[in-house]
Amino acid sequence: MTVAVQRQSRRPKDMSDRRRAAFERAQLARIKGPKPRLRYREKIGSGPKPLGFYMIAAITFILVAFGLVMVLSASSIYSFNREGTPWEYFSRQVFFTLVGIAGMVTAITFPLTWFQKHTKRFPSLTFASILPVFGVALMLLAFVPGIGTEVNGARAWVQIGPQTFQPSELMKLFIIICGADLMSRREAEMGNLRRTMRPFLIMVGSGAGLALVQGDIGSCVVMLGIAAAVLFLAGAPLRPMLGLAALAAPLAFLFIRSSPDKLQRFTSFLDIYGTRDDKSYQVYQSWISLSNGGLTGTGIGTGSGKWGYVPLAHSDFIFAVLAEEMGLLGVIGLITLFAFLIYFGLQVALSCRYRFGLLLAGGIASWFLLQLVINVGGVVGLLPVTGLTLPFISFGGTSLIVSMVACGLLMNVARSPR
Repeated sequence: MTVAVQRQSRRPKDMSDRRRAAFERAQLARIKGPKPRLRYREKIGSGPKPLGFYMIAAITFILVAFGLVMVLSASSIYSFNREGTPWEYFSRQVFFTLVGIAGMVTAITFPLTWFQKHTKRFPSLTFASILPVFGVALMLLAFVPGIGTEVNGARAWVQIGPQTFQPSELMKLFIIICGADLMSRREAEMGNLRRTMRPFLIMVGSGAGLALVQGDIGSCVVMLGIAAAVLFLAGAPLRPMLGLAALAAPLAFLFIRSSPDKLQRFTSFLDIYGTRDDKSYQVYQSWISLSNGGLTGTGIGTGSGKWGYVPLAHSDFIFAVLAEEMGLLGVIGLITLFAFLIYFGLQVALSCRYRFGLLLAGGIASWFLLQLVINVGGVVGLLPVTGLTLPFISFGGTSLIVSMVACGLLMNVARSPR
């Protein structure tokens, strides 16, 4: 009654019916305040951003620029021999970078609360829980004749028109988003394995199993590692996690022993010099590139490994080209950039005031750490070669775009008001 009297007293007497209705709607909107989405944007857009926001943005763009330089250097010879021009792969990587920037900006401004909204058709499901289903469907397309393609022995690619993409890269991010949503909604039920761990592990197992069938062993390992990181950050009981690890270990051993080729592939790194003419040829040639680099490197564009000696020099083994041309100092600089990115990602997670953002940021930081260790470990011969790309540096559109979107989500968590 009081609000109606106040609005009526402020209303001009000579207003028409249409203008009077518009005036009342404006007054009512002023009393109620802006819509929730507008309130969200006003809160995240007001005031200075935290240090982590700017550091993640700066490090991401430095890594992307670093990657563009190395892709141009590492792919120029291969591109000239295959396409007749040294600029083909570099120009494609520039295009992927522009798409990644658009995706990162969208991820920064995207309301994170949308992921936890329940769908109208299935009220028990959130939008975040649907993402892995979509990811599994995309991964199944790799087995469809005429759509799925095989690259370097892994049938993990989908081709639509002239473009190809790798669904397993999307699935990694979907696992993090879905896990963060599930573990945040069921925080009080972390001890209930049926309600928390089982649905999450079914989703992770579906993605990791498909990656294994596709021959993409690296993505399978990363998905399992991401799941373990999210569960650990969420405070899942350690006993069932250790039990699952104990169960997975003999299964992995049986998979490796299933054929002599798989066994040699996973054990050749134990004797790289003895298998340098066969299974360890890539790693042995990368050793030569690493030794040629010395302290300061041979100079960008002057390395010898990319002249056909190091296979996939512009993709999985770009770290070897970087070490040869930029030396130990360049390697230390790259590792330092990744260390700062992971550090600020974890700082964003620890400083976040709501559980979904904490798990989302922590899962993304753990993903970058895991993929960095596996890629570099394979190149230097400390781990088996799994075919994983080096985030931001290796040539590849799906990996670059998804990594930049993940950094956008990190920055979104850093500036979130909740």
